[in-house]
Amino acid sequence: MSPLSNDSVSVLTAETGKRYKKNKNKLSLYFESFVTLVYLYMELPEAKQKFIEAWGKLGSEWGINRTMAQVHALLLITPEALTTEEIMESLSISRGNANMTLRDLIGWGLVEKQHKPGERKEYFFAEKDTWTIARQVAKERRKRELDPVIKILDELSKVKGDVKDPAYKTFNKSVTDINKLAKNVDKTLETMLKADESWFWGSILKIFK
Repeated sequence: MSPLSNDSVSVLTAETGKRYKKNKNKLSLYFESFVTLVYLYMELPEAKQKFIEAWGKLGSEWGINRTMAQVHALLLITPEALTTEEIMESLSISRGNANMTLRDLIGWGLVEKQHKPGERKEYFFAEKDTWTIARQVAKERRKRELDPVIKILDELSKVKGDVKDPAYKTFNKSVTDINKLAKNVDKTLETMLKADESWFWGSILKIFK
């Protein structure tokens, strides 16, 4: 066998190095993926708990209480429908609290009651689509908060008075301006409730361009 030339040795060494580096990168990628999967698996219960707590705090911004938001969060991140008992156990709440909360969530249109063939238990399932949830929350807040305000403002804007009286002029202008703003917000919400998600956000982004 003839000895390898220096050039041949260099080429062989370089090729071997490339193969080693390639295999090392693959192995590194496999290892990192494995570690990531293990990390996600080990952290999932804690992550779920943090999400439920965070959603509970966010609930007060919607106008619903913390327990309602936490029950909704639990159902939101659970693929299958849950029974009242499973919800009670997961969140450590009483049956009375769970039943009242579920009724309220159904009233908000965020949770639906389900029955399984051959079972007497009731199951509860939450819509998972975020756009649908956002529209439903907007719809309920509009009905519970904005509609009553507009009704009152409409009545107040019809109050008669002396147009030369500064007090009446100030009152009338304030009520009229607020009523106009409230109705513009109402129109925006109406558009949101009827709109497709991509169209709605596309229209919003155009405003800020």
